[in-house]
Amino acid sequence: MGPVPNVTRADAAQFVRNPLAFIAERWTPTQRTVQQAALISLVMTCVIVVTGGAVRLTGSGLGCPTWPKCTDESLTATSEMGFHGVIEFGNRMLTYVLCAAVGWAIITMRAQKPWRRSLTRYGWAQFWLVMGNAVLGGIVVLVGLNPYTVAAHFLLSTALIAVATATWQRTREGDDEPRPLVGKAVAQLVWALTGVTVLLIAVGTVVTGAGPHAGDSSDVPRMNVGAVGLDWEGVTKLHAVLAWIVVTLTFALWFVLKAVDAPRGPLNRTRDLFLILLAQGLVGYVQYFSDLPEVLVGAHMLGSCLVWIGVVRVLLSLRERPHATVDVPRPVSSDQLTSA
Repeated sequence: MGPVPNVTRADAAQFVRNPLAFIAERWTPTQRTVQQAALISLVMTCVIVVTGGAVRLTGSGLGCPTWPKCTDESLTATSEMGFHGVIEFGNRMLTYVLCAAVGWAIITMRAQKPWRRSLTRYGWAQFWLVMGNAVLGGIVVLVGLNPYTVAAHFLLSTALIAVATATWQRTREGDDEPRPLVGKAVAQLVWALTGVTVLLIAVGTVVTGAGPHAGDSSDVPRMNVGAVGLDWEGVTKLHAVLAWIVVTLTFALWFVLKAVDAPRGPLNRTRDLFLILLAQGLVGYVQYFSDLPEVLVGAHMLGSCLVWIGVVRVLLSLRERPHATVDVPRPVSSDQLTSA
């Protein structure tokens, strides 16, 4: 091993002022490292959504009855709090793992050469969404798992997944102006698919908010209109209708892309989305007709993440962003030197 370089007072001051710039001056990650960091961030975002669902499905939503501490006297779960306290506090700790994953992604993006400022902004957008959702999660606990705040918590996580997916995609492309790969009509069809998917996910949160899995063993209120509870069966059927519309639009999109001989990228992403939708629909119907077993509800939540990732990938596949070309001056010939 070589000698450890001395860290001067000036180095320490520079690190304190701008640690990201300090690291970027001394380390250059490979392109593969940047892509892997973005992918890890996306995976961890999905993991914390699924584990958050596990908190609700095990009735551990108030396992830690307050926030940011677990109890008024303890920062962590205590043995007296039992299984529910462990589950709830464990999910809170995963927030720090997610923050570390997003932080690592930001560091690799900032240290990449050349520095892509637009890519770093995507990383910071993820960070602030994580922070906002952590605060909202605390509010969910403080208001006793109010179903409207629980729905908002999930929808903000959905926004985080969209940004994380876009970040991962941007690490695999350049910074040139985007070039469309399909016509305007096809792009409009994809935007319609995206809009209906957003509505599908939003109605899914209403199904959850009106359904039997309240998140705690105590009497947690469910969504209602005025003093009247929502018709859970009716909302569930609306959710199923929207799901079939998304499936139909996806199949129509695949058919149109085949008809216009579109590039393989949009075709493959649409095919992947169609297969994910079929699997998600199967899980949805099985859980509905088997009285909502917790394991299948959790699988359906994971499927919701994968469906949304699939839709965002289809949307991003409609254009390409080549890597910028750098004009390298040609060497001067000996004849040119002589004539000069």
